[in-house]
Amino acid sequence: MWYAPTVTVPPASEPITLAAAKNQCRIVDTDTSFDSELTGYIAAARDHVERYTGTPLVTRTVTINADRFANLAHIPVVPLQSVTSIAYVDTAGAAQTLSASIYEVRSDGLAASAVLKPGQFWPAVLNGSRVTLTAVVGYSAVPDAIVHAVRLLVADYFADHEIKADRAWSTLDSLLCNYRRGAS
Repeated sequence: MWYAPTVTVPPASEPITLAAAKNQCRIVDTDTSFDSELTGYIAAARDHVERYTGTPLVTRTVTINADRFANLAHIPVVPLQSVTSIAYVDTAGAAQTLSASIYEVRSDGLAASAVLKPGQFWPAVLNGSRVTLTAVVGYSAVPDAIVHAVRLLVADYFADHEIKADRAWSTLDSLLCNYRRGAS
């Protein structure tokens, strides 16, 4: 079983720039009076889309705990860019980091796993301890449909500062439905 990921290095960027947000909202680029507000809207829109899709959009580092090495056959956070380390507690109670020579990472953007290389085996783990995967996740290039959804959300937040009733199915749903990985 996997446990909820913890972000250890937050995103250093957003899926759209402030200039793109201004353009979407029809604000002259030299007008800086809305910059702080738009920056907040960009972060809120990214967060909304990430929760809607169950997918980290921009690069960040996460740690995820699992009950056993067998769970590595299906890494739950994609897209996976790389695995930084796999740590565990051995049967003597000592913290260990698994050598990268023992496993290989497979990822196609939709699914990811860490599997044993030929002739290797998973080490014994202290009963009741966890295997900890540290990985860099998120798109290296956010898909255009998702970028457009973020732009639409930012413009919607900017244009309508009040709470409004949700529609049954929106343009946003249409843009994001194919990227949805599960309920968050």
